[in-house]
Amino acid sequence: MRVLVTGAAGFIGYHVAEALLARGDQVTGLDNLNPYYDPALKQARLARLQQRSNFRFEKQDLADRQGMEALFTRGEFQRVVHLGAQAGVRYSVQNPHAYADSNLTGTLHVLEGCRHGGIGHLVFASTSSVYGANTKMPFSVHDNVDHPLSFYAATKKANELMAHTYASLYGLPATGLRFFTVYGPWGRPDMALFTFTRNILAGRPIEVFNYGRHRRDFTYIDDIAGGVLAALDHVAQPEPRWDGNAPDPATSRAPYRLYNIGNNQPVELMHYIEVLERCLGRKAEKKLLPLQIGDVPDTWADAEDLVRAVGYRPVTPVEEGVRRFVEWYLDYYRDGGPPDPRVTNLG
Repeated sequence: MRVLVTGAAGFIGYHVAEALLARGDQVTGLDNLNPYYDPALKQARLARLQQRSNFRFEKQDLADRQGMEALFTRGEFQRVVHLGAQAGVRYSVQNPHAYADSNLTGTLHVLEGCRHGGIGHLVFASTSSVYGANTKMPFSVHDNVDHPLSFYAATKKANELMAHTYASLYGLPATGLRFFTVYGPWGRPDMALFTFTRNILAGRPIEVFNYGRHRRDFTYIDDIAGGVLAALDHVAQPEPRWDGNAPDPATSRAPYRLYNIGNNQPVELMHYIEVLERCLGRKAEKKLLPLQIGDVPDTWADAEDLVRAVGYRPVTPVEEGVRRFVEWYLDYYRDGGPPDPRVTNLG
């Protein structure tokens, strides 16, 4: 297939593009290479993708309407995987306009491109953060999510609504994937595993929010990429049993679906840190802090809809995933650690 992947130089976008290329698809990767975190890491990911003959790169900002229209006009894409976004919970408190530009305006431009370009299926990234103030566990796509706790989460919930509107108005098949705390090699430097590793190796304390009482459904990046490809190949269809008197948020009369992609095994943050300490062979000095603004205490994915629909289930335990991350980190930064990130996100 000819697939457009937005955010292709980002953490998840890079791995998804690599998986598509490996199976022989023609991939156009879009990214604006912004400096939210170290652009050198983005360039390194991109350089690996550009070694493939079936990859083409477009440096483009999602918020640039004319540029996005031109891209879709000449691209002749069959399917789109929309992963480009301004990420991070904490940073959305500091700079909400960046999220409006990228996540709202940018997604509108992707939807318009899909509409006018006759795209056969749009798969787009959402997040476990949309569950916000919900406390019923595990989190289900069939539950209402109208109480986000960060502007980042609000923009992602808005993306789900926008995609449903285009599926309903124009028959655009659209599948939204709520990712749960993604980690692994080539990860983002502002995420907890990255900052924990850097600080432990440097002999500096790590900041442990919510006094370490977090539980997270940590999901390894290869499992995320596999789920994205499985969903992409399973084109969203209307649900004939959908009932407007008891509307199901995860399905629709339109060709629209929502799925969680999570490991379905929440892990206590302190255990996650213990696994990292064992992999590094060093103990962490912990600075215990209260819950961050906009963050949620726990996440736990009910991923059974994804399993039933596409036959795919994440399988990597944190012990294996953290080990692989540490091996990558020590190899990539053998000549010195990365610069300090601007913010820290547990995810």
